[in-house]
Amino acid sequence: MAIAIPQTPAEDCRKSKAGSKVMQGPLRSLFTVLSHGRSPDTARTAHPSSSIVEALVRVFFIEELQREASIRISLDRKEEQEPPHPPESMASWFSRTAGSHSAQLAATAVLSGALVAGTILGFQHVRRQVKVEDLKRSIPDLDEEHTVDQVPAPAPQPSFTPWARVKLTDFGAASPNIGLSDEDERGSALALRARQGDYDDDLILEQLARNRVFLGDEGLAKLRASCIIVVGCGGVGSHAVAALARSGVTRIRVIDFDQVTLSSLNRHSVATLADVGTPKVQCVRRRLEQVTPWVQFDCRNELFSKGVAHRLLEPFSSRKPDYVIDAIDNVDNKVELLAFCHKNDIRVISSMGAGCKSDPTRILIGDISSSIEDPLSRRTRRRLRALGVEKGITVVFSTEKPGPGKAELMPLPDEEYAKGGVNELGVLPDFRVRVLPVLGTMPATFGYTLANRVILEISGYPYEETAGKTREKMYDGILSALQNSEERLAASRGEDVVGLKIPVSRDDVGYLVEEVYRGRSVVTGLSTRLALLRWEAPGDDLVDKRIAGQKMSRLRLRDLVCLTREEAQVHENAVLRGGMRPEEMYDEGVLQTVQQRRSEEERFEQYR
Repeated sequence: MAIAIPQTPAEDCRKSKAGSKVMQGPLRSLFTVLSHGRSPDTARTAHPSSSIVEALVRVFFIEELQREASIRISLDRKEEQEPPHPPESMASWFSRTAGSHSAQLAATAVLSGALVAGTILGFQHVRRQVKVEDLKRSIPDLDEEHTVDQVPAPAPQPSFTPWARVKLTDFGAASPNIGLSDEDERGSALALRARQGDYDDDLILEQLARNRVFLGDEGLAKLRASCIIVVGCGGVGSHAVAALARSGVTRIRVIDFDQVTLSSLNRHSVATLADVGTPKVQCVRRRLEQVTPWVQFDCRNELFSKGVAHRLLEPFSSRKPDYVIDAIDNVDNKVELLAFCHKNDIRVISSMGAGCKSDPTRILIGDISSSIEDPLSRRTRRRLRALGVEKGITVVFSTEKPGPGKAELMPLPDEEYAKGGVNELGVLPDFRVRVLPVLGTMPATFGYTLANRVILEISGYPYEETAGKTREKMYDGILSALQNSEERLAASRGEDVVGLKIPVSRDDVGYLVEEVYRGRSVVTGLSTRLALLRWEAPGDDLVDKRIAGQKMSRLRLRDLVCLTREEAQVHENAVLRGGMRPEEMYDEGVLQTVQQRRSEEERFEQYR
């Protein structure tokens, strides 16, 4: 394929002038070289002979221009006399262009630029590497001044993690600059021998003598053969682990992602100042192995979540877990653990909130459906109900009520809100960022209560089950009253109510009454003779008849509020069938409470 390259005298003349200007660059470089690397201006000042050199260069330059101009004029005249040439081919155009002086200069410029850019980038890469190496060399080696003495992991226990005794730095963090104390070394060596079988069983029975006479030989044997998993090794979990180990449990797996902090020391069972900055699971293991060296600890320094549940709750030394103790204080992870155990028929007992509690006589053990006066328990119940778990999980909770002068969740300083990104203050996403006041004795009481129930159940020791509140009959009555209310409302609008169904179950009634409205009327706060009723009058499409032979009331859980039966009767006559609006009947406080409860239900609806 051929292309036409326009060639006119005017264009050639312009090209000649452009080429002449381009030629000034090499000539100027030549002048710079002759003037010993200086520019023409500075060279003229520094060398008197520079004017002679410049004159020679100019003469040469002018002669070149004149010769090129004469050649161009002769070529133009020849082209005018000759007939027009056929279109030039692509190959010949490239060949002619490659031989052009201007093209050669342009190519030289491009290659020079690429070479310079590559040199600069290469230099920057080398400089970065040098800086990285300098930074690495600035980190001190573990020499005599920075020693870390480690205990080697025994072969039979692959989960055993080497550790080092540490002390606090000036910043309050852990500094690995000292080794193990003599006591720690002796305890670790003895625990290693005991786990390898080099420990007299008579010594173990002597240490467990009081438990033995209390539980009996058979009960103690069951306890020693058991496997317990404790998830959460803070104030509650650490006391539970300590009680289990001292009572004879041989296999204990502890799971926690966190580290010991200074503020942990007011409630942790065994942590000391030397443990600050170290993983909680390793802290518990190395302290308790000095008390019960025969106990096999499986330490998992990681966060429990649904994705790793199968791995973290797998058998330990070929034995499936006999019990799981939940000592997690984050709702999301707690719900995932409890739901997994409930689904897989793993016995589990869960600790509800110990924060802001001060009365140990109010601590009870019961089914999660019976736990009251506990914000953590309420949120956990709501999430579990949404997953279909209404009951069947044993929990330890406190019935202590908040009151004037009692501790409460501390507010976040205003300056933190002003900075924005408050959620980023948590140690992990969705974790609490505000400080929860904790009296050190209460987590210990919760932990020992958890361990006590586990010990009794595994050993077969008799105990009395705490009776939970049985409100199923009340839920059935509330559901029946709601059905009658919907039928009366539909009949008042001329609908046939025979066979009318409502999309609400007894579990839904329990969820609304207990979790959303806290078992109280939204109007007066009374907790007796409760009922559920629509808050606002529905539209004209009250009954859904889209499916032949089926009539269903268009009712959502967020449409319902909790009232007493007497309040419900007045509300139905005035609002649902009388045409009044709730804003005309109730004060601002009641309206705000209803709005808050309905908004909560909308947020929790995603988990249903």
